[in-house]
Amino acid sequence: MNVHVGIDFDNTIVSYDDLAHNLAVERGLIPESTPASKQAVRDRIRLLPAGDVEWQRIQVELYGHKMNEAALIPGVVPFIRICREGGIPVSIVSHKTERPNIDPTGPNLRDAALNWMDATGFFLSSSLTPGDVYFEPTRDSKVDRIADLGCTVFIDDLIEVFREPGFPIGVTKILFSPTDGVEEPSLDFTVASSWNAISELVLV
Repeated sequence: MNVHVGIDFDNTIVSYDDLAHNLAVERGLIPESTPASKQAVRDRIRLLPAGDVEWQRIQVELYGHKMNEAALIPGVVPFIRICREGGIPVSIVSHKTERPNIDPTGPNLRDAALNWMDATGFFLSSSLTPGDVYFEPTRDSKVDRIADLGCTVFIDDLIEVFREPGFPIGVTKILFSPTDGVEEPSLDFTVASSWNAISELVLV
């Protein structure tokens, strides 16, 4: 069987941990002692009055206005490059709306992501192109795209994607979880804490 690797984008290729922490501290939403993890920041903000709205505003900054300050996760580019050099197709499949739900006139989130990939040298260093990137408006359409592309491996940071009813049968599921514990261990996906670990799982 020919291998085709699919990769999620947010929190799998790009990290918002430090950026989310810095923005929330600057706005007085969390104490500086809060762990610099996007999930920890989100959970702390959601405890506030109107916390959900505040978190959505932070997300507009993370995925839009401040996207250029997000960090490339170490190891992902070497992994993709080795795949490409070995003739293994790689596609990025992301659940990302064009505009923020909280602000329909806000920044184009898809353009921000593509601009980040270009500005950081991600496209150049990985040898991927914008044509290898697929943004989908819903989680349903994301799993449909995974199936349509014929991905045999998919790497994501969200268990919920693997739990979608339409997720294609037979695809090897790898959960990327570098810092946060996995509350739902399962026999049908493998947990990897780094891209080096993913390389060992896929490139054998």
